[in-house]
Amino acid sequence: MLVDTILKDKGAAVATLDVGASLADAARLLDERRIGAVVILDETATIRGVLSERDIVRCLARSGGSALGEPVCDVMSRGVITAAPTEDIDSCLERMTDRRVRHLPVVDAGRLVGIISIGDLVKWKISSVTAEAEAMSAYIRSG
Repeated sequence: MLVDTILKDKGAAVATLDVGASLADAARLLDERRIGAVVILDETATIRGVLSERDIVRCLARSGGSALGEPVCDVMSRGVITAAPTEDIDSCLERMTDRRVRHLPVVDAGRLVGIISIGDLVKWKISSVTAEAEAMSAYIRSG
């Protein structure tokens, strides 16, 4: 199963914010869209980071409520790990586990084309294993 298959099913919409947006802006966006992370872009639409709920909580724990006025670029995770649409789900799961991230922006030819979460990948993996088990069961019954 490829990343592109997941994007075709779930859609390619990606929540993004500008590097100058505040943590309060990010928290509102995450809450409104009921998502766990937002991709941070610069003025040329280049990915500069990913800001997760976890990043916000850690910043609030360190700085208190005043942290909500800080720009996302001061808090976001940099060195973003991405996926390609043609990549296999298993390689993405492995990378997410190794790097302890829950979201991978999907990039094709340098352009942001979607985002996948570990939940998306686990859902597809379970679906695939279930379908395989049902096919084996049907095969055995027919045999």
